[in-house]
Parts: sequence; structure tokens; C-alpha cells
Amino acid sequence: MCPQIQSLAFITSLLFTTAAHAKQVSVHDPVMAKEGKTFYLFSTGPGITFYSSADMRNWKEEGRVFPGEPAWARKAAPSFNDHIWAPDISFHNGKYYLYYSVSGFGKNTSGIGVTTNATLNPRAANYKWEDQGMVLQSIPGRDNWNAIDPNIVDDSSGTPWMSFGSFWSGIKLVKLDASRTRLAEPQAWHTIAQRTRPAGIPDEEAGPAEIEAPHILKKNGYYYLFVSWGLCCKKEASTYHVVMGRSKEVTGPYLDRAGKDMAKGGGSLLIEGNAQWKGVGHNSAYSIDGKDLLVMHAYETADNYLQKLKILDMKWDKDGWPSVDAQDLNRYQSKQQ
Repeated sequence: MCPQIQSLAFITSLLFTTAAHAKQVSVHDPVMAKEGKTFYLFSTGPGITFYSSADMRNWKEEGRVFPGEPAWARKAAPSFNDHIWAPDISFHNGKYYLYYSVSGFGKNTSGIGVTTNATLNPRAANYKWEDQGMVLQSIPGRDNWNAIDPNIVDDSSGTPWMSFGSFWSGIKLVKLDASRTRLAEPQAWHTIAQRTRPAGIPDEEAGPAEIEAPHILKKNGYYYLFVSWGLCCKKEASTYHVVMGRSKEVTGPYLDRAGKDMAKGGGSLLIEGNAQWKGVGHNSAYSIDGKDLLVMHAYETADNYLQKLKILDMKWDKDGWPSVDAQDLNRYQSKQQ
């Protein structure tokens, strides 16, 4: 081989190796918002980790939302260890609402709180998160549901609803009041998705009814409910995958493609893991700048199952159902600055 070809081969190999080993954004349970020309990403982590980006590919780590811990966290979840779970970001009347959860792993000793800010830009003069405290709590022995994984959606009249839940008796939906920081009274509760929980499972155990991470997208006259089935956080044994249903009313029933109610075990597959990517799930979904996006995490087999950020385009079929291309799991590569 001539020196020039050897040199070209070496450079090509070096570029490929550098690209392959560029540090990607490692997140769990990502949610996203756009303020001005900047995207902001929030995820599970110490104090809620967050990032900013101009293009949804190159991300700057911005630190944590909570410099310490929420004042109420240890009372609601005594085993709280500084990791705040599964945030959700929404905007209403000039204010951002960042919902979050604290919990003991595998227990329904959990609570959902919310903190507010006028801006997401940490360099803005008016940037200041103000915690509004706990919105909802689950207590073992009292509640057969789990207060984690919040997501907010407004119905057609502008009333906010919070979906949430993990395992136990599945995904709940509850109405919030006008402050968006407390439950509306009288309280209005619904079960919108559930999987079979075998008889005899002690109430304090999560059990095998593997469902969590609800997210509702309002689009084309429907409310689309996405949930994750299976197990996260198990490396090669992770079985997380995303299923969906839709409803004309925010309170349901959410029916899958076959017409089965998600509250009775229904759910049509949107995306699942493959040999290269495991644990695909805990998604959020958005319509931003004329594009519909699915944001989630996936575990990369080639990187010891490290969780990576994935943002996929959603397309819509003639019947109004969304789809994503599983090959985009390989095509989308984030870069942490």
C-alpha cells in the first residue's frame, strides 16, 4: 500500500474512532422544552440534571436545578438519596413548571412536586427556581398506586391534568387546580392505563404489572397516551419498550390500534429495543417548529449498556397513528460539550 493510501486510511480510521468515542449525552427519562432559539433538556439525576442546545445534537451541561434537595423530599421518601426522578417541563402564562418525583426504588413511598421559573436560561437575570412543594404523595398500605413519573396536559378547555404512575394499579390521571401546583377540588381521578396484577402480590411490592412513564400528546383532535412497558435499568436484561393508545377525551378511554382499552391491558407497540439498543423507553413527545419528536433514552450495548439520549422524528399514517424508524436509534448521535 502506498504511503498516501496508508495515510488516508489512518486519518479515516482516526476520524471514525474519534466520532465513535465522542461523549454522548447520558440521561434517563428525558423531557425537553424550547425557549427562544434554545432547547433545554431535563432528566433524572442529582438535583435534576439539565442541558441546553441550539440544534438538539450538541448539548451543554448546565448543572442541576436543585442546588440542595427539596425540603419535603426525605419526609415523603425517607430513602431519598439526592436523585430526583422523571421530571416533566411545561409552560403556562409566562411561567415554566418543572414537575418531578422522589421515591424509594421499587416502593410506592413516593411524592410528586413542582418548581417554577420565569425562564429556563440559567444566565438570565430573572432565572430562579422556586419550589412549590409537594403536589401528590403515595403511601404504602394506603395507596395501591405510585406517585412518580408526572406529565401535564391541558384539555380542550385549558384545564391542566396530571398523568403519573408506575406498576401497582397502573397509570392515573388527576385534575389540577388553576395554580397548577395542587389538586383540584373536588378531586377528579381516573385510571387510564393498567396491566394485570396477579392476585396475591403483597400491596407493598411493585409486582410484575410492568407499566410506567406516561406522556400525553394532544394532536389532530386526539390525546395520544404513550407508556413504557417492561423493565428499565437492567442493562442487557432491560425490556423497556413504548406502547400507545389514543382518546378523543383527555380522561379516556385510551384505545390502541385494535380498539382495546389501555386501562384493560391494551397498548400498540411504537418502538422496542434491538441488539444494539436495549431499554428503549420513558419517552416524551412534542410538536416543535413543525416537527413531531419522540424524546427518550436507550441503553447502548456496545458501551456497557450506558443510557444515551435519543430524539426521533415521528411520522403519521393515514389512520392518524404515529410511527418512528428504529434505525434512527443509530442515526441520532448527541454530543456533550
